[in-house]
Amino acid sequence: MNNIRTLDQIKEQYYGAVGTPERDRLENELEALRVGFKIRSAREARNLTQQQLAEKIDRKRTFISKVENDGENITLRTLFDIVERGLGGKLNISIDFA
Repeated sequence: MNNIRTLDQIKEQYYGAVGTPERDRLENELEALRVGFKIRSAREARNLTQQQLAEKIDRKRTFISKVENDGENITLRTLFDIVERGLGGKLNISIDFA
């Protein structure tokens, strides 16, 4: 018997189908975590501390920590500052409509 399930099957079992409120909340939280993880990875790849990145964008180290650990509620302006001013990257945003 094959008990292997995909992540999407597990999410559907516990959080409902895509488009339901609980599933949408989960997907939004996961996306926020991805943003924070990408920022942390880029910072570490550039050998910057949280303090150094914070100084580049005129913020506190604790703010960078919060963004890296929970990317929710970050404004586009702040995301732009972190990515472009702080990390020297280029921010690209994509919007998809179903």
